[in-house]
Amino acid sequence: MANQNLTLKLPAEIVRKAKVVAAERGTSISALVTKKIEELVGEDAEYQAAKRRAFEWLKQGWHLGGR
Repeated sequence: MANQNLTLKLPAEIVRKAKVVAAERGTSISALVTKKIEELVGEDAEYQAAKRRAFEWLKQGWHLGGR
């Protein structure tokens, strides 16, 4: 997958803290941001799939034993 540059504006204090976290983990701020966005996108995809399944189940309906 090709990479694309992205410009962000973040508060200086957040950038400072992110540098510390990245250094402690032996990575970069870019890698931290990439990982979190991948997690967010994955969570959203899982949610959308679950929502589609739920709507399909609702369309089918359920027989609850009544007449």
